[in-house]
Amino acid sequence: MTRLAKTLKDGLFLGAFLVLASLIVAKIDLNGDTRINGPFYAIDGDTLAAGAERLRLIGIDAPEADQSCGEGQNVWTCGDAARDALAKFASAPDAYCAGSSRDRYGRVLVRCRLGETDINAELVRRGMAVASGDYHAEETAARAQAEGIWSGPFETPRAWRTAKGAEAEDDGSTGTGSRVEAILDRLKGMLPWT
Repeated sequence: MTRLAKTLKDGLFLGAFLVLASLIVAKIDLNGDTRINGPFYAIDGDTLAAGAERLRLIGIDAPEADQSCGEGQNVWTCGDAARDALAKFASAPDAYCAGSSRDRYGRVLVRCRLGETDINAELVRRGMAVASGDYHAEETAARAQAEGIWSGPFETPRAWRTAKGAEAEDDGSTGTGSRVEAILDRLKGMLPWT
């Protein structure tokens, strides 16, 4: 092979490699989460539906759909109340959620907003969920004001699920949402056979 042919071949290979690398970088968008626009349907106090896609609010753990809180004359269906509170925010057409990784059930782990309101934080602040991630200040405020589930005795959602023999919930706050795993999830999503 002549020197010119080898140089052309190497140049063509380098050009193809650069085009492929730029396409991968454009597809991955390492600094951004996927944005999903509402309105959404509230499945329970920390899970939304957007068409066939399921979204799990990260950093919170809400009472389960059939969970009750309180005792004696003050028993109330806190699971239904948590779902209703989420539904009020999530049913707005301008609500949106953003996230980039998935939990073991395939749900997108998201933080949701309605205007300036962080929906995840607001649910904890109103006592409709416990903090399992970044919302400990909101939980402290809800406890101090005896809001929602903090108005009386209750079993944490995790303890309630354990007592019922259900699997522990995965909201991504213990490592599932790591940056490396998020990148791997995105790469898997780009493959045509997955």
